[in-house]
Amino acid sequence: MGETQVTAQEGRSTAGPSPIAAEAAPQAATASSTPPPASGKSGRLSRLRSLRTPGRPRLWFEILLIAVSYWLYSLVRNAVPEQKAAALRNADWIWSAEKSLGLAFEESVNHAVNSVTWLIVSMNYYYATLHFVVTIGVLVWLFRRHPGRYAATRLVLFATTAVALLGYYLYPLAPPRLMNGANFIDTVLVHETWGSMASGNFKNMSNQYAAMPSMHIGWSLWCGLTIFALASVPWARVLGLLYPTLTLVVIVATANHFWLDAVGGMACLAFGYAVSRVWYGSLPHRLPKWVPGAAKGRLTGLRAARLPRPASEPEPKPEAEPGAEAEPEAAGARRP
Repeated sequence: MGETQVTAQEGRSTAGPSPIAAEAAPQAATASSTPPPASGKSGRLSRLRSLRTPGRPRLWFEILLIAVSYWLYSLVRNAVPEQKAAALRNADWIWSAEKSLGLAFEESVNHAVNSVTWLIVSMNYYYATLHFVVTIGVLVWLFRRHPGRYAATRLVLFATTAVALLGYYLYPLAPPRLMNGANFIDTVLVHETWGSMASGNFKNMSNQYAAMPSMHIGWSLWCGLTIFALASVPWARVLGLLYPTLTLVVIVATANHFWLDAVGGMACLAFGYAVSRVWYGSLPHRLPKWVPGAAKGRLTGLRAARLPRPASEPEPKPEAEPGAEAEPEAAGARRP
């Protein structure tokens, strides 16, 4: 007669579970836990969440976005009507306000630095070049070393620049070097150097009365804070703080801005950080450094994604499946 396989346990014989039922149980549990496909309002919310999740930046898209954005910025900035009379009145008011505060030091700095030719010429070129070179350099560094924080930090820069355009339109302001009755020196004209888009041969290419807020300060402080928050070496963090400080000295010494214009640039940057914080739910430096790769190269969720395992870390041993019997310790061991 046929034999029936049973499991002996404390002298009792109990029938084991059916192999087919054991296989079907995990599949049924997985199927029941899988959420239905999103549709309608839930689908829109899911798409919104994906937009607010930092994704992997694409090089071609970033180059195109930055180029188009700067073109639009220049177009809008230069399209703001040059309200010369209002700009000069506002400059007189700013200068009077600084005098009443006892902080009208721009003219003294302008004359002192202008007396050292090599220094003021260097500052003219600093004003003309580093504003763009350092900003682009920080964007490239973020793209390569901090891709998970790139989009949020870039949004800070874009929002800062966008609100600055509103300031140019609502509050036209002449720079100190163009004031009537003041004794400021236009260092670019005096030393015949290329240091300002609003002086010399370039004055017809740029709006000369868009000094408030100062984007030289807004952008340089963005660069400095980003480097200070994310750099791993101390000397780089120190340079990050020195860069906006030196930029403040340069914009004052070249008579391109009042120090209150720098305050306006800081306010615009604070607005940019607020926009990024609301959109991404965190400040940029607190977001994950790397974007975990998904099957299609896109990030579907920070919590669901898994980071690649380092090569030095051993692979974990696979766990035994539920219901599976353990291998006997000895090859020849048998139950009695």
